[in-house]
Amino acid sequence: MIEVNLIPDVKQELLKAQRDRKLVISISILVGIAMLSVVAVLATYTFGVQTVYSSVQDANIASESKKLNEVEDLSKILTIQNQLTKISSIHDNKQMNSRIFDMIYKINPPAPSNVQYSSVTYSVENREMRIEGQTSTFPALETFRKTIENANVRWMDDNGEQLSKLADKISISETSYGVDTSGVTVLRFIITFECAEELFSPLSKNASVSILGAGNVTDSYTGIPRSIFVDKASDLGGQ
Repeated sequence: MIEVNLIPDVKQELLKAQRDRKLVISISILVGIAMLSVVAVLATYTFGVQTVYSSVQDANIASESKKLNEVEDLSKILTIQNQLTKISSIHDNKQMNSRIFDMIYKINPPAPSNVQYSSVTYSVENREMRIEGQTSTFPALETFRKTIENANVRWMDDNGEQLSKLADKISISETSYGVDTSGVTVLRFIITFECAEELFSPLSKNASVSILGAGNVTDSYTGIPRSIFVDKASDLGGQ
């Protein structure tokens, strides 16, 4: 049997192109349907499931909030709980302010150059020590200043004993004479200085103040030979 193809080549190519177009259209329709299905599912989840879930959670929040609001002294409880969480950090960074008493005792020169304190103030922010007090004379005040200038801080750390100067930027102001409660004339003053950080640091173990020269730092003791001071000679009799 003999078959004769009477369809021209152009017609065959046209038929093939039509089949390809139908295939592409069919695939596009299927993809479009699939995408619409995905969009429908997402829309259902977004506007349906999430809306319902959000409503349920809002109801739970409202219910729990109502229960909290019914708790007596709730604000006080929350404040205390917040403070409790900070106790450890506050303890680690606390200043050892009790060491002030050792310092003001050690820097007070012996009589007759000793001073009396009216007030002692320490600023943690700039480490400034401010002392208001009174003493007998200007030389006594200068002795007090030099005692502070020659004071050191001793403390212990992992490397052993350490030493640093107690004070820096020492300044005396507002000096004036006055009368104390017993009627004695005294010299009033205010002295300020920047205190060594190590004195009040919790990391400084066994910190204490020591004075160079056992507390006697006057010029007549440390800078001028004592041999040049003698008693005044008496007058010759009859002359």
